[in-house]
Amino acid sequence: MCGRYTLFTPTDDLEARFGADFGDREPSYNCAPGQSLPVIADEEPTEATRMEWGLTPSWADESFDLINARGETVREKRSFADAFERRRCLVPADGFYEWVGGERGSGKTPYRVAFEDDRPFAMAGIYERWEPPTPETTQTGLGAFGGGSGGEDRDGGADDQDVIETFAIVTTEPNDLVADLHHRMAVILDPDAGEEETWLRGDADEAAGLLDPYPSDDLAAHPVSTRVNSPSVDAPDLIEPVAGD
Repeated sequence: MCGRYTLFTPTDDLEARFGADFGDREPSYNCAPGQSLPVIADEEPTEATRMEWGLTPSWADESFDLINARGETVREKRSFADAFERRRCLVPADGFYEWVGGERGSGKTPYRVAFEDDRPFAMAGIYERWEPPTPETTQTGLGAFGGGSGGEDRDGGADDQDVIETFAIVTTEPNDLVADLHHRMAVILDPDAGEEETWLRGDADEAAGLLDPYPSDDLAAHPVSTRVNSPSVDAPDLIEPVAGD
């Protein structure tokens, strides 16, 4: 899975890399679920939009907070299928964390995985627009969205201030490097092969062809402080190598 990542690349460098306006932002060494983070959506590829990490389907009557979507089933799962078909995004990052031996927590060793030069990259993401239920809609017994029509697109159907935009990161089998740390990894898109453009602009079949592990040749991993376990901790020294177990 991908449960934490970093994005500390200077804004000017990010904007040059992705050709998008990132606006005012602070570097983050511990991007965590529930935070509002920049993504590049297919609708506005020249502007990074802040969305909450933890996808809630448009038809849900409560928050789902789905941080990852398995690439093998993203087209089939009701929670993800519509977003995969119609709302894909790039999730900029310059590294991500994995915990050896299972999920993060006591006794686990966190590792940071990144390109050796710390250059930024894009993880494959999907996003949704969700309108939380109001007392009026819940009293009808029809759910939060009128007749409860499942994956129906609600674009333009609600006041923008009432709509929460959320995203999930698509994962795949690990490459050789990450396999020593975890059984899943984020889908990293290769810009030199045009994969970022295809993810945003291609059809569903073309996008599905990108859901394979990124080669490990240019990536490196090292253990970091367990302070990264807490999402409230965000400091430059989190990415520094520490002695492993």
